[in-house]
Amino acid sequence: MTTTFPEISISTERLVLRALDEDDVPALAEMMNDELVAAWTSVPQPFTEDDARTWIREYAPRERTAGTGLVLAVTEFLTQRLVGVIRLTGTDWHVRATELSYIVAPWARGEGYASEAALATAQWLFRDQALERIELRTAADNTAAQQVAQKIGCISEGVLRGACIARTRTEDGTWADVRTDFIVWSLLPEDIEGVTEQLAEAGGFTAFSDWN
Repeated sequence: MTTTFPEISISTERLVLRALDEDDVPALAEMMNDELVAAWTSVPQPFTEDDARTWIREYAPRERTAGTGLVLAVTEFLTQRLVGVIRLTGTDWHVRATELSYIVAPWARGEGYASEAALATAQWLFRDQALERIELRTAADNTAAQQVAQKIGCISEGVLRGACIARTRTEDGTWADVRTDFIVWSLLPEDIEGVTEQLAEAGGFTAFSDWN
C-alpha cells in the first residue's frame, strides 16, 4: 500500500504545480505576509525569507517523506511566476483521505487559479493515488475559500464550532487571535464528475490536468 506521495508535477492549461524550490523564496515570503493570508492561516507573522527557506528545505520535504502531506507551488505556465500554494495535510493512507488547503498570492487573485489548482490536485489524488476522500476546512467568514470549495464540487458537511483560530489587526497594528468556526467540506471521486466542464464554461479555461 502506498504510504507517501511521490515527487510530482501537475500541469493544467494555465498552471504548473510542482515542488517548491530556492527560486521561490522571495515570492513565497511576500505571499505569506499578505493581510488575507495572515488573517486566515496559521503561518508565522512576519514571515521572513528565512522562514520561506525552512518551508522549502525542511517542512515540505519532511511532510512528503513522512507520508503525512504534500506542499506544491502553484505557478503560471507561461511566466513561471509563483501564484499560490496547495497543501495536503493529515493524510490517512488506511482511510485513503487527506485534507487540502490553498493559498493564493494577492497578485493572482480573481483569476480562478485556486479552483483550477485544487481541482487538478483532486483529480490526481483520486485517479493516480487512489484516495477516496478529500476534506477542506474553511473559516466561517472566509467566503473566498468557501467559493473555491463550492466551485470544485465539495459538499458542506457541517460546522465545527469554535475550532478555528483566525487573526485580526488591532488598533496598534499587531495581530490578535480570534476564535471562530470551521466549515467542513468533503470531496469524493464522484463529486468532481462534470466539474471540469462547468469551470470551463464559467471561466473560459479547461481544468484538464496531466501529471508526471
